[in-house]
Amino acid sequence: MAPWTVIASLILVACPLSAEAAGDPAAGEKIFQRCRACHQIGETARNAVGPKLNGLFGRPAGSIEGYSYSPANKNSGITWDEATFRDYIRAPQVKVPGTKMVFPGLKSDQEIDDVVAFLKQFDADGKKK
Repeated sequence: MAPWTVIASLILVACPLSAEAAGDPAAGEKIFQRCRACHQIGETARNAVGPKLNGLFGRPAGSIEGYSYSPANKNSGITWDEATFRDYIRAPQVKVPGTKMVFPGLKSDQEIDDVVAFLKQFDADGKKK
């Protein structure tokens, strides 16, 4: 085996490629303060200006009972996964034209990583996993 092959193999083993970046849930909780004006999360979360965000990942858009979604969001066909959420939170109006979410978006990849890590902690009942 050529030396460069051994080195490349060691790098891949030491640094596996992942579609998901690691974020810091504690930092994400601080960033989420910007979202709290409209969204709640946790065991006592309720729908507010925006829907509660418990169990977001894996859930179809527009599916929280009791929340009045925009037709654009409800009919988007989105099932929230990390990649879709990352696109959406960067520019909600671009990802889903006509959404009533007026948030201008998060531009920093690190902030997005951190918010994703924070949101992923909560199951559909708002309990931390």
